Amino acid sequence: MHRNRTHASLQGESTPELGEVLNFMRLLWAVDHGLHTASKQMVRRSGISGPQRLVIRILGQAPELSAGTLARVLHIHPSTLTGILHRLEERGFILRSADPADARKARLTLTDLGRRVDAERTGTVEEAIAALLESQPPARIAAAVQVLMAIAEGLGVEEPL
Repeated sequence: MHRNRTHASLQGESTPELGEVLNFMRLLWAVDHGLHTASKQMVRRSGISGPQRLVIRILGQAPELSAGTLARVLHIHPSTLTGILHRLEERGFILRSADPADARKARLTLTDLGRRVDAERTGTVEEAIAALLESQPPARIAAAVQVLMAIAEGLGVEEPL
């Protein structure tokens, strides 16, 4: 049962039959919209957006990544990551330090404040995703991962996982 109704169903109209491809794309769009909505709620609650939190969580798991490696992990262009990193650094969540092996590269680490945010679990997008994943059989999760990886690869994403 769906908790949210579409605009059309609120007006008494039923959702049109769109076929397998468009219905699947609608579902992907709904997931994307849900992630953006949850991110906005996190900003209101904690001041951290979903993408910023994801960067903090990744750096908590893999400290001292370079910005280039982090951009590849996130599947985003380095210029997109620059803004996220700037805001996190400006607010005291991360530090940039020169890579001892290559002064042109910066290594990213969490500050004490960043580590506190990394440790938070309540009210986060990943808390909601973790609860959902725990409620699903492993085979169902594995099948979903395979389909999403195939889509990502089909769209040209290199090494989706």
